[in-house]
Formats: sequence, C-alpha cells, structure tokens
Amino acid sequence: MGVKSTEVIMNEMEYIESDFDRGEYLQAMLLARATGGDAHDSHYVRIRAEIMANPNHKELIPRWLKAARNLDQYWQFIKNKFPTYAERRAFLYEELNPLLEYLETKQIMPAARNIDEVLSKFDSDGIHFAWQKALERKVSDPEGAITISRSILESVCKHILHASGVEFNEKNIDLPELYKLTASELNLSPEQHTEQIFKQILGSCSGVVNGLGTLRNKHGDAHGTGPRAVKPKSRHAELAVNLAGTMAIFLVQTYEEK
Repeated sequence: MGVKSTEVIMNEMEYIESDFDRGEYLQAMLLARATGGDAHDSHYVRIRAEIMANPNHKELIPRWLKAARNLDQYWQFIKNKFPTYAERRAFLYEELNPLLEYLETKQIMPAARNIDEVLSKFDSDGIHFAWQKALERKVSDPEGAITISRSILESVCKHILHASGVEFNEKNIDLPELYKLTASELNLSPEQHTEQIFKQILGSCSGVVNGLGTLRNKHGDAHGTGPRAVKPKSRHAELAVNLAGTMAIFLVQTYEEK
C-alpha cells in the first residue's frame, strides 16, 4: 500500500480519527523531513503524543522515535545516521512497519489477546483492569507491574473461592495458600491425580505461583526497598506479568468448565 504525501494528509488532518491514520501520517512526516520535504512540527508533536499515549503501542515504537520530541531532534538523528535518501527511506519503512501493521490490524500477541478476552468476561472486581495496568507498567514501572501481577492471581483465586462457597481468612492469607485452596477446589492439586505427568505439570504450576509471590516480596513496590535493593528490569516484570496472566487464564477456564 502506498504512503500518502504529507501535503495530502495535512489537508485531511481534521478528518484523522483512527490510530492507523495517525501512524500513516506520522510516517509521511518522517519520510518528508528525511528527504528534503516539508512537515509541520506541531502536527508531528501532536500525532506522536497521541500514538505514544496508548500503552499497547509502547513496545512497537522505535527508541529513536521516543527520543525525538520534535522534528528538529529527529532531523539531527536521521541526517547523521544515513547519508542518502534511499537509506533513510529503507530504514523508516523497516522501523515503522511493526507499528503500522498493528495499527492497521489491531493484532497483539496471541497469548496476551486470549488472556485479555477471558479476563474481560470473567472480571467483576477489576481483574481485567489490573491486567491492562500490568501490561502498561511492565516497561515504565517494572516494580509496580510485579506487584500488580500478584494482585491479578490473588483476585482470580478469591473470586473463584467466593463463587464456590469456600471459606478462607481473606485478611490473613498469602498467595501460595490462596492458590492451594483454589487448586484443591478445581481439582488441580498434584495429590488429586495419579498420572505422573499431570502431577508434574500441576506441581510446576504451584511453583510458578510461589515464585511470583517471592518475586513480588523481593522486587515489588508493596513493602518498600532498601538502599542496596536490586531493581528489577523490564524483562523481569514482563516475565511476572506473562506468568500471572497465563496462570489466571488457566484458573478461570478450569473454573468455567467445572
């Protein structure tokens, strides 16, 4: 699909409504500025801010675009990186393609999409909202994302136990014990099965939950940190978020089937 010129899209600025229109316009402005054309800095600042405001776009936006707050900063980057127009065009097409593909199709990773769909239907106490916040914060606030990851599992377990009529000490129970009660109610405890492979898999699930509890206690933001505390990286937060989401969807789907 061809890219509209900045002149054409600038005339349509007031009609831009979709994220894909914004992405296409952004690419057109970047191409124009990189190859001797004109682009409106105020339009660039506005469109860039609108695209960056959506947390689902964060991992698709190139680092250099996040750093270039205006077209002058972008120009300093692109002119020094590539001497020819052809190289600049090729670079921009390659760098912006993942973002534009997402904006056009709204596709996300299958695992994340499935978790989002299940939790949105299951949600009654902000579980789906917590999942969205965890995704949003896993890069910008790893500690917060780790804390939210535990909260997601706690909320799912409590929801299932309440719905199943299982009594528990809601004010004084840790995540491993909460999961143990939930797993027993859903017939997911290793000791409830005789097949070795199922015992092994379900035992590993318990290990994941225990690990999330430990990770949150050591690296989450719920208890404060000392001056020598090791700060978690975004990859640690992403692992915690993905593990919590996977375990949450497993529990929800098992509960719904039961």
